[in-house]
Amino acid sequence: MTTATEQLHPPVLEPGDYTKYKIILGGLGIVVPVLVAVLFYFKGLFQIEGAAAHLRWLPALNALLNSLTAVALLAGFYFIRQKNVLAHRAMMGTAFGLGALFLVSYVAYHSQVESTHFGGVGTVRMVYFLLLLTHISLAVVTVALVLFTLYFALTGQYTKHKAIARWTFPVWLYVSVTGVIVYLMIAPYYVAG
Repeated sequence: MTTATEQLHPPVLEPGDYTKYKIILGGLGIVVPVLVAVLFYFKGLFQIEGAAAHLRWLPALNALLNSLTAVALLAGFYFIRQKNVLAHRAMMGTAFGLGALFLVSYVAYHSQVESTHFGGVGTVRMVYFLLLLTHISLAVVTVALVLFTLYFALTGQYTKHKAIARWTFPVWLYVSVTGVIVYLMIAPYYVAG
């Protein structure tokens, strides 16, 4: 039995065996966080001479990408509440694309530029590190959540998509917004290169 949504909006992927998509998206959910961790841990192996000076503008771009992702997520949420599935798909696809661009930019920057140390003291320091810790922890989880949510949408498993999206949306939105806040808090301490 199919729902009205399934009849009006069939799966993006052709019905059939989705095993290869499960493997690809599941693999990405594991590989992406591990790869980012490896790049940070072995930073010196991947550094390109002189690259840091040319990448100093990337944190501002990352904050912009996070801001635009948050806007796309909120628009996607609005459209699905209005039962405008096509606009919802467009906004969530936009959020996914912006998130992918952010990840590439983030890795490029942090694999080439030394980390900036937060210079605030007192309560603001505690707030900064609390935001940073929750932001980073949930960012790792967000990768898998987004990929599973995307998989269920692409394969037309809308009941599962809706169930996981209830978790994915607020976590992803939190990560996007706190990314901007963390950037604004640490930006005064960037060293000109």
